[in-house]
Amino acid sequence: MKVSLSVSTAAVETIVTATLTVETRGAGFTDITAQAEEFLRQAGARDGVLLLFIRHTSASLTIQENADPAVRTDLAAALDRLAPVDAGWTHDIEGPDDMPAHVKTMLTGVSLHVPVAAGRPRLGTWQGLYLIEHRAAPHRREIVLQFIGSRR
Repeated sequence: MKVSLSVSTAAVETIVTATLTVETRGAGFTDITAQAEEFLRQAGARDGVLLLFIRHTSASLTIQENADPAVRTDLAAALDRLAPVDAGWTHDIEGPDDMPAHVKTMLTGVSLHVPVAAGRPRLGTWQGLYLIEHRAAPHRREIVLQFIGSRR
C-alpha cells in the first residue's frame, strides 16, 4: 500500500458567519453547494474550514453524490423504510410525518464540516452539499454557515 501525505498550514485570521434561508418544496434533497461556494467567495476565504449547521429537528444536512439524481431518490426511499409514517409513533402533534422526520434527522445529522483550500470547498468530484427536507409540506429552513481560516 502506498500512502502519501501533503501538508499545508494556515493561520486563523477570520471567522465569518452567515445564515442561509432555504424554502423547501417538501420532502427531498435541495442542493446548496452553489450557495456555500458563494458564501466562501463573499467571506474572502482562502484556507480553513466551512461549517454548516441547520437549525431544525425535522430537516438535515448531508454530503452526497451530485451526478445521478437516482441516488437521492434511493436514499429518500431508504430513509422512508427506516422511519415510515405508519409506524405507530406516539409523537404526532404536528402530523404523521413529524416523528419520522425527527428520526431521519437523527440518522443523517444537522451539521457538516468541509475543508476549504484556495477559497473552494474540497469536495470530491461527485460530491455536493444537500439540505434534506424530511417533512411532506414546504418549509423555510435556516442554515448557519461559518468559515474559519485565512483570507485572500
